[in-house]
Amino acid sequence: MKEGIVLFAHGSRDPEWARPFKEIEKILSSKGIPVRLAYLEIMRPSLGEALADLSREVDAIRIVPVFLGYGGHIRKDLPGLVAAAGPKVKVTIDPPVGEHQGV
Repeated sequence: MKEGIVLFAHGSRDPEWARPFKEIEKILSSKGIPVRLAYLEIMRPSLGEALADLSREVDAIRIVPVFLGYGGHIRKDLPGLVAAAGPKVKVTIDPPVGEHQGV
């Protein structure tokens, strides 16, 4: 089974804000990992767009929230956005990166 990753970030009006997330996407991609960056609001692609795009390449998708902790966006908004997107592949949601011991 081929798995891909969607890095899920908040979004901002300032395009430079996304630079660190694009760097993570670039690093993962260079290792041969199918990866997309998606945003909750303001920036594109949306989570639904990223899921649809990546699902053409993989059998399963891990969503990795690039947030520091669990808040309303992760607990409430993210599961609702996944359900609304109706992905055609298996989707799992990782804890926010700030919750990992190594961070």
